[in-house]
Amino acid sequence: MALKLNVPNIACDGCAATITESIHTVESDAKVDVDVKAKTVTVEAQASEESIKQAIVAAGYTVEGYQHG
Repeated sequence: MALKLNVPNIACDGCAATITESIHTVESDAKVDVDVKAKTVTVEAQASEESIKQAIVAAGYTVEGYQHG
């Protein structure tokens, strides 16, 4: 499943690395592509969309249109 998320508070490559690490804690072989300029995170993973979003939120970032339950 490919998932593209808007993460408006990505500021730098360090943010991208943090987000990638956080997603990899959910699924170690997920394919993660963070576009710092576009402020998007594209994830190809077997994990649910909810768990991917929670991983990004847990890392301290905001997923546009997603409220952490």
